[in-house]
Amino acid sequence: MPELSRSQMVVYGAVAVALLLVGARAIRAEGDAGTPSAAASTGGGAGAVSLKANGGPDVVVDVAGAVRRPGVYRLPVGSRVVDAIARAGGAAGDAALEGINRAARLADGQQVMVPALGPGGAPATPGAVAEDGPISLGSATVEQLETIDGIGPMTAEKIVEYRDDHGGLSSVDQLDQVSGIGPATMESLRGRLQP
Repeated sequence: MPELSRSQMVVYGAVAVALLLVGARAIRAEGDAGTPSAAASTGGGAGAVSLKANGGPDVVVDVAGAVRRPGVYRLPVGSRVVDAIARAGGAAGDAALEGINRAARLADGQQVMVPALGPGGAPATPGAVAEDGPISLGSATVEQLETIDGIGPMTAEKIVEYRDDHGGLSSVDQLDQVSGIGPATMESLRGRLQP
């Protein structure tokens, strides 16, 4: 084997260091991409978050209500409501967590509404909104669904069960697959629910 000159050893050493740096940078970028993350606030108002694309299958959800850092977050497919709450800094001190299903799977475009305790520490109606305001499809309870014209207790339970079995719902139109919901009921649902 021929002996290397000093200048050849320096060149080979420099190439080896460069390859190590490039490899380390690639590994670091891959590790960052696999971590669900949101970049710093864009200044577009409270909770506005710029999302960092990571190339993997993700869902993007809006976490609102009684959480420490409301905002829009990217999480891996298969994540649960509890993961979205944790990503938003956890529940606030006045959160009424018993009002939501924390084990439900997240769907892309879903809003996770964490209700707050009402006056005197009593749990407020989960996801409470004005009487004529839309109800969050991602967190609506059986009781809330029953307030919609044409939805009774059995149909409301079927909707919640369907949502939980299918990892959430990203559109009101998906509810036409629930037995007992006809065209007239779908119109009522479109007017009272939001994804």
